[in-house]
Amino acid sequence: MIYNSKRLYLFFLAACIAGYGWIFYNFQGMQSGNLAPDVCLIKRMAHIPCPSCGSSRAVLALVQGHFVQSFYINPIGFIIALIMLIAPIWILRDFTRTERTLLKFYQSIEVLLKRPTWSIPLLLMLLANWIWNIAKGL
Repeated sequence: MIYNSKRLYLFFLAACIAGYGWIFYNFQGMQSGNLAPDVCLIKRMAHIPCPSCGSSRAVLALVQGHFVQSFYINPIGFIIALIMLIAPIWILRDFTRTERTLLKFYQSIEVLLKRPTWSIPLLLMLLANWIWNIAKGL
């Protein structure tokens, strides 16, 4: 639980900056012909992909306009890309207006995810995505 707005906003900003850095790093590598290293610790240790394996490549495919390929790699990439687009703008808006709408939204989502009517279907979708990642040999 991150109820301090400054900590939440710093977390989102740091995650977005890291994501933008990763995208930039990968684009530099693609231009020189190098592929990005595999960073999934679960895959390295257990030799099976985690539910989010491929999400970095999915975001890269989205940035390049390859929407179907991105979805095939990992649908979670769409969620990550959306967060990377919206979070900095939302934080800037809250900062300039001295509001805490992102914190309030985060808290309301946290409450929703504690309810079985939301958490169970989301966990089942995550499990299905994991099985799909394993089946396609990601």
